[in-house]
Amino acid sequence: MRKTVVSAAVLWLSFLAFLPLLTSCETDSYEKGEGEYSLMQADLCELNVNGQKQATSFVTDDGNQYTLKTPYTAQWIESVDTTYRTLIYYNKVDASQAEIMGVGSIPTLYPIAHWKFKELRQDPVDIESAWMAKSGKYLNLGVLIKTGRIDDEEQPHTIGLAQDTVLVHPDGKRTAYYRFLHSQNDIPEYYTNRRYVSILIPNKQRPDTICLTVQTYQGTFERVFVP
Repeated sequence: MRKTVVSAAVLWLSFLAFLPLLTSCETDSYEKGEGEYSLMQADLCELNVNGQKQATSFVTDDGNQYTLKTPYTAQWIESVDTTYRTLIYYNKVDASQAEIMGVGSIPTLYPIAHWKFKELRQDPVDIESAWMAKSGKYLNLGVLIKTGRIDDEEQPHTIGLAQDTVLVHPDGKRTAYYRFLHSQNDIPEYYTNRRYVSILIPNKQRPDTICLTVQTYQGTFERVFVP
């Protein structure tokens, strides 16, 4: 059975309470017009990796599946026979085949009981967008994070997802209450970066609705989503 990779930092809570926020995205610049990149698309996807750590296909959040014209490899692919959450820039070769032009690994959070965290930091961020994938498998966030460099190096922010409670209604439906966690780690706030983050919705005891809260610079962002 294939698994979607969720960073060990989320799972090994006895050692780490937060997930380091990835910042890199491997893309190439391109010119407008009818050139090599003129029809390039970008989607949040599940990237499927074989036993040789080669990506051979991907599925978009809209449910479109493509095999790769050429297998894709990258240093951040560390596991075999698994699935990675990614932002993929690609060109369609035909209805079922594509070629990758660039890939960025997307941090994927899984709800963890709040009492398992060492601390529950909620330093502010801004939410640019929030939406459910058509598959209902992911809740996606476009997060704006203020950051800067210390000694010419950009330090990592850390994020996590706490589940405060699951409320069972009289009709048996379940509402899960999630809290987005963020530690600024004393990083200066010189400029703003956009990052995408995905929340993997649990299959076991799957909630019927999700109430997500995020602390922003304008106050508390709270919204209810239906997976």
